[in-house]
Amino acid sequence: MTAAPAALDWDTEGADWPNRATSRFLECGGLRWHVQVMGEPAPGRPIILLLHGTGAATHSWRTLGPLLAEDFTVIAPDLPGHGFTGTPKGADLSLPGMAAALSQLLQQLRDPLGGVPSFALGHSAGAAVLARMCIDGRLDLRALAGINAALLPLQGLAGQVFLPAAKILSASALVPRLFAWRAAAGGAATERLIRGTGSILDAEGVALYGRLVRNAAHVSGVLRMMASWDLTALERDLPRLPCPLLLMVGTRDRTVRPGDALRIRERVPGARIVELAGLGHLAHEERAAEVAAHLRALVAG
Repeated sequence: MTAAPAALDWDTEGADWPNRATSRFLECGGLRWHVQVMGEPAPGRPIILLLHGTGAATHSWRTLGPLLAEDFTVIAPDLPGHGFTGTPKGADLSLPGMAAALSQLLQQLRDPLGGVPSFALGHSAGAAVLARMCIDGRLDLRALAGINAALLPLQGLAGQVFLPAAKILSASALVPRLFAWRAAAGGAATERLIRGTGSILDAEGVALYGRLVRNAAHVSGVLRMMASWDLTALERDLPRLPCPLLLMVGTRDRTVRPGDALRIRERVPGARIVELAGLGHLAHEERAAEVAAHLRALVAG
């Protein structure tokens, strides 16, 4: 039997992890979570939850997190199977499973932080987890924001081929090792992946994604998540979203079609769309200050 791939090591791969001083590790719901908390909790200080998308980790907020921490207490976890958050073999990485696991984590953080998030920002699939939590009554928000929010089932060839392929690939213990080995052979593969999203990142951003995709445990978690992903029920339930929704849309996004925001707005009464001109799928990493300004306006409103 092939042994499970080794997870990212905090003392080596995490030695210079962005905002490392804000990191903590928590045991909750059978998972060992990596969570970053920025901004000292204080009475009346809003708590905002940041949730990254598929294949990313807390490094995705390396610039935006500290900017928001000037005004908020920021909670940013690595999703199960991603980054430094572990994933037992039987962990449920479906959308409802992740929503339930994150709900447990927030309850464990409630007392230390003096409350639960009143605002949240999700990138891509992270926005889907947050929307599911709100609809199911697991998260009571004053407002939800999404960056290139992946709230609808994949259309066309991607939906017919991409997700079924993930189900097949996730069943093999060798595939994550082969993918990580290929990524380790040179940085060009990571650069191509980033360019494919429509975003342009600096060298540090590319290197951090490279660190993730070279780790077989992270790749395995991503494939398992994708294999379990089904947004059909969420699409049906979106009209029941109980809080205001702000959709920030990168006009150059090549991962989630910008036009999907219009379809989401048709389903969610009162949803607003803000265009992020010239930015791709990783818009919050390209121009964090612009995203922070939209979030502050949302909170003020």
